Amino acid sequence: MDSGLGLLPAAAAIRRLRPDADLVLSWDPDGMPWGPRTPEDITERALAVAGAAAAHDPDVLIVACNTASVHSLPAMRARFEPDLPIIGTVPAIKPAAAGGGPVAIWATPATTGSPYQRGLIRDFADGVSVAEVPCPGLADAVHHADAPGVEAAIAAAASLTPEDITTVVLGCTNYELVADRIREALQKPGLPPLILHGTAGAVAAQALRRIGESADPGAPASNSLTVLLSGREGVLPAEALTYAEGRLLQEVSPAR
Repeated sequence: MDSGLGLLPAAAAIRRLRPDADLVLSWDPDGMPWGPRTPEDITERALAVAGAAAAHDPDVLIVACNTASVHSLPAMRARFEPDLPIIGTVPAIKPAAAGGGPVAIWATPATTGSPYQRGLIRDFADGVSVAEVPCPGLADAVHHADAPGVEAAIAAAASLTPEDITTVVLGCTNYELVADRIREALQKPGLPPLILHGTAGAVAAQALRRIGESADPGAPASNSLTVLLSGREGVLPAEALTYAEGRLLQEVSPAR
C-alpha cells in the first residue's frame, strides 16, 4: 500500500523474488498526496487503504510509503496485527552511512529536516557527513509520469546536492522509479559510480521472512494482480506502465 505509485518498486521486488505470489496493490488516488495532510488525516487515509487491502486476506502488508510509516505504523499495527503482519518503510540511512559517506538524503520537503529524519541521522549516521536535500515536486511528478516535471525536479535537487557525495539515500519510494535519472544527474565524470540506496528490496525480503517464506525466483509465474484505487477495484493506470516496474507487474500478472 501507498498513497500512489511508490508501491511499484516493492511490488516488483516481491514479484522477482516470488513469481508465484498473488499481489494486491492498494493506493489512494482520491486523497493523494498525503505529505501536506495532518498526521491524523494521513493515519485515517492509511487505515482506509490498508483496510481495503486487508479485505482480500493477504499474508502480509507492506507499507511502501515513508509518510505513512512515519505517522501511521502504530495505528496500523494496533488495527491489523497480529493477524496481518505490517512491514514499514524506513529510509536506508543506516546502510548508506555504513559506507562512510559523504551521504545525501533526497526526500520530500516535509520529511527533509523533520525530527523523524534527524533522529535516523543521529542514531545511524553519527560521524558521517550527511546532506539533507529537499526535492519539491519530484514525488508528484513521478506519480503522474510527468517527464519534464521529473527532469526539472531532479535538476533542482541536484543543484542543492554537494559535489563530493558518494552515496544517495532515496528517501521516498517514488524516487526509486527514476533512480537511473537521479544517478545520471549526480554522477561526476571520472569518479566511482554513485551508490544509491532504496528500500524496495529490503522490505520485500523482510516481508517474506516475516511470513516464513524464502525467495524462489524460479517459481512458476502463476499469480494474480488486484489493483485497488481508494478501495475500488481497477487496473494499473497508464502512468504505472511508463515504468519498468509497472510493466513487469502487467506482463506476468493477469489483472483482475
